Amino acid sequence: MPEELSKTYQPGDVEAKNYSLWKEGGYFKPAGDPQKPPYTIVIPPPNVTGQLHLGHAFDNTLQDVLIRYKRMDGFPTLWMPGTDHAGIATQIRVEEELRKTEGVSRFDLGRDAFIARVWEWKEKYGSRIVEQLQKIGASCDWDRLRFTMDEGLSRAVREVFVSLYEKGLIYRGNRITNICVSCQTALSEAEVEYEDTEGALYYVKYPVAGSGEHIVIATTRPETMLGDTAVAVHPEDERFAPLVGKTVVLPLMDREIPVIVDEYVEKEFGAGAVKITPCHDPNDYEVAKRHNLPEVLIMTTGGTINQNGGKYCGLTREEARRAVLRDLEEGGYLLRTEPHRHNVGTCARCHNPIEPMASEQWFVSMKALAEPAIAAVKEGRVKFVPDRFEKLYLHWMENVRDWCVSRQIWWGHRIPVWTCADCGEVVVTREDPAVCPKCGSANLTQDPDVLDTWFSSALWPFSTLGWPLKTPDLDRFYPTDILVTAYDIIYLWVARMIFSGIEHTGKEPFHTVYMHGLLRDQNGKKMSKSAGNGVDPLEMAEQYGTDALRLYLATLATLQGGDMRFVPTHCEHYRNFCNKLWNASRFVLGSLGDTGEWTLPDSLTLPDMWIVTKLQGLIYDVTGHLDRYELNLATQKVIGFVWDDFCDWYIELAKIQLRNPATAGATRQILCYTLEIALRLLHPFAPFITEEIWQSLPGGVKEGSALIAARWPSPEHRLRFEREAGQMEMLMEAVRAVRTRRNEMKAPPGKKATWLIETPHTELFSGNAGFFQVLAAASDVRTVNSEQLTTDNEHPDYGGETVKIVTSGAVIYLPLDDLVDREAERLRLQKERVSAETEIKVLEIKLNNPGFTEKAPERVVARERERLAELKERMERLM
Repeated sequence: MPEELSKTYQPGDVEAKNYSLWKEGGYFKPAGDPQKPPYTIVIPPPNVTGQLHLGHAFDNTLQDVLIRYKRMDGFPTLWMPGTDHAGIATQIRVEEELRKTEGVSRFDLGRDAFIARVWEWKEKYGSRIVEQLQKIGASCDWDRLRFTMDEGLSRAVREVFVSLYEKGLIYRGNRITNICVSCQTALSEAEVEYEDTEGALYYVKYPVAGSGEHIVIATTRPETMLGDTAVAVHPEDERFAPLVGKTVVLPLMDREIPVIVDEYVEKEFGAGAVKITPCHDPNDYEVAKRHNLPEVLIMTTGGTINQNGGKYCGLTREEARRAVLRDLEEGGYLLRTEPHRHNVGTCARCHNPIEPMASEQWFVSMKALAEPAIAAVKEGRVKFVPDRFEKLYLHWMENVRDWCVSRQIWWGHRIPVWTCADCGEVVVTREDPAVCPKCGSANLTQDPDVLDTWFSSALWPFSTLGWPLKTPDLDRFYPTDILVTAYDIIYLWVARMIFSGIEHTGKEPFHTVYMHGLLRDQNGKKMSKSAGNGVDPLEMAEQYGTDALRLYLATLATLQGGDMRFVPTHCEHYRNFCNKLWNASRFVLGSLGDTGEWTLPDSLTLPDMWIVTKLQGLIYDVTGHLDRYELNLATQKVIGFVWDDFCDWYIELAKIQLRNPATAGATRQILCYTLEIALRLLHPFAPFITEEIWQSLPGGVKEGSALIAARWPSPEHRLRFEREAGQMEMLMEAVRAVRTRRNEMKAPPGKKATWLIETPHTELFSGNAGFFQVLAAASDVRTVNSEQLTTDNEHPDYGGETVKIVTSGAVIYLPLDDLVDREAERLRLQKERVSAETEIKVLEIKLNNPGFTEKAPERVVARERERLAELKERMERLM
C-alpha cells in the first residue's frame, strides 16, 4: 500500500528520504533507451575549498533540470561530478589555517610536508561541497566523482603538457606577465580584473644631458621610473624633434637614457612624452623590443624593490612611491600632480593590484590552437545560448595572447620539466626520469612551478572520461552535450575547453554552451560575505524547502543571460505553491476510494475535456521550452497549470462532479491522470515533493518504482478537445466576471443572486447552471437566446434594477436587490464615478498639452493614454 501523505508538507521529512531512494536505487547512473544517444553534462567543478553559495545552487539547479528531463525522456544520461583542486585558493586557505592554529608557514614545513598537509585538508573538507550539492537534489552519478588531481586526471595533464611541448606549442620565455604580489605568482590575462580607480598623474622633469633643457613626462607610477631605459615621443610631434637622439639623465638614478620615437605614444596624453620601463609595463616591453633597449627589473615577485632600485631596495612598492615622490620634489623634478582616473589590474582571487613584471615563465602558444576553436563556433559546431556571447568569445579568441601557465606556488600539477645540473639538458617526459638521457647523470632538478589551475580544468570534459586512455566511457559519452555556466568564465574556462578538446581529441567537447548571468542581491549589488549581503542557499532550503528554492532559481533563468536579482522572501511564494500542490494531492488521493482502473474514461464531461486539453498543451509547451533552454518559461507554465487550472478550477469543478454518481468514477480517473502527468512535468524543477506524492499514488497509475525514472509525457492529439475547451473557457469567463463584480460591490460571500443571462449559447449556459451556483453564488440561472432579441435594448423585464456584466459569450444581469443595500451601492457608484471623472479630466488636459506629449518619454505618454482608456471603460461600467 502506498504511504499516506501527512496532513502538512514538511520538506525536511521527505528530502533526505527521497534522495536516498534515488542514490541507493542507482537512478543517477546512465540507463534509458539503448537506441537513443547518451546525453552528457560535465559539472563545472567547484573548488575543493568551497562552500555551496547561491551561484552554485543556481548553476547546478539548471543542470539538474536538464539532466532529469532528458533522463525521463529516455536518454541514457550522465551528469559527471567532480571538484577542482583550485591551486592558489586552496594553498592560501591552508596557509591561513597553519598560521592560525600552529603559527607556522609553508616555508617552515617545506614543500613535501606542506603538500601532505594540503592533501589532509582536502580529505577532511573536500567532500563538504559534494554533500551540499546532494542537499539541493543534484542527480550526478556520484560513483564517477573525479578530482582534478586524482591519478587519472594527473596522467591527462602530463600527456597534454608533453604533447604540446613536443609540437612546439609550449615554451619557456622571459616576458611581461601579470604578477600578484600577494599570492606571489604569475597570472594569465584572463585572471586579471580591471577596476576604474581614482589615482594621480605625476609630471616629472628629466634633464637633457649636457644642456640646461629638460623634457617632461607624465606617469601614474613614479616608483617604476627606477627601471626606465628610455623616454619616447611620437614621431610626428614637432615639440620634441630637437631632442630625439639625445639622452636624458634619469632623476634619482643618475643614469643616462635615450630619447626615442615610437608611434605607440599618444601626443595628447600628459605632456606628450612617456617614460619607457620595459620590465614593468607590457606596452613598454614591446617598445623596448622594437628599439633594442636594455631591460631593468626593479621589483621582486613579493612586491618589494630589488637591488636595481638603489637606495630604495627593500621598500614595498607603496613605500617606494612615497619615497620617490618625496625625493623628486626635494630635487625640483616634480612639476605638478593632477587627479586621474584609470583602469588598474587586480588579481581575480585576492583583488589586490597586480604588478606587470618581466619574468621567466612557461607559455602555451595560442595562435595554432585558437584557429580551429574559432572555426568551430563560426561554422556552428559549437553554439552559444544566448548567441550574443558568441561575439565575446570570438573577439577574445581572435586577439588571444599566449597563455602563461606556470604558477609560483606548491599546490597543483608540478610542471614535468627537469634540468640536468651536469650538462644542462632540459628533459620533458611523460614519466619521471631517473637519469639524464643525454649524459646519464642522476643529478636532475624538477621545475619548482606548478601549472595554472585552468590548465587541468580545460581538459575536464574528456579527462574525466578516461582520456588519454581509450575507455568505454570516453567512446560512449564524449563529446558531451551541453555546458551550463556563468558568463564570467567564458575566457578562463569555456574557450580553453573548446580549443583543448579539438586539439587533443579532434572533437569539440560539447555542442552547446548555455551561459547565464550572475545572481546579485535584491538591490543589484554583488553578493559577498564582507558586504553582509550574501545569501546562504542552504539556509533558504532549510527555511522554505529545497523545491521552493529550486523553483525560484529556475524562474530566474531567462535567455537574456543578464544578471539577476535574488530576493530571499520570494521563496515564500514557491513554498506556498508546494503547499498548494501537497493539499491538492491529498484531496485527490482522498477521493480515489478503492478504484483500481486509472486509464482515461470513455465518457468525458465538459470540464474533463477542458483540463485534458489544457494538459496536452502544457506537455507540448514545457517540452518545447526545455528543448530551447527556456527554463524560466517552462517553470512558469507548469506552476501556472498546477496552481490555476488544476487546483483553482478543475478540483473545484470536480467536487461538483464527485457528488453525482454518474460522473464520480470518471472524475476520479481524470483527477488521478492529471495529477500524475503534472507531477512528471514538474519533477525536474521540484524533484522532492513530486517524488513523495508520486510514491503515494495507487500502483495502477504508475510506471516503474520511482518518478525520477518515469516516462516523460508526450502530447496526444486525440485528447485535444479544442471546441469543448473553448466552451468551458466561456463559462469560466462568466464566473470570473461575476466574482469580480461582486467583489467590487462588496457583496457578502454567502449572499446568492439570480443570474439572468442573454446569450446565443443558451444550451451551454443552462446545461452548466450547477457550476454557477457553486462557483459564483447563483441561486437560480435563467437564460434567454440573445439571437431572438430584435434590438440591443430589447430584453425581458427582469423585475427591477440590475447589474449588467458583459463577457465574450454572454450578457449577465444580476438583480441589485439580491446583492447589496441599494442606497449604499448607489452612493458607492456615485463616489467611483466622481473619482473617475476627475482623473479623466486631469489626464485629458495633460494629453492635450503638446508640452507634455512632445517632451515626455514615449513610454510615459503611452502609459497615460492607456490609463485614460481604462478609466473611460470603467466609467461605462459604472453608468
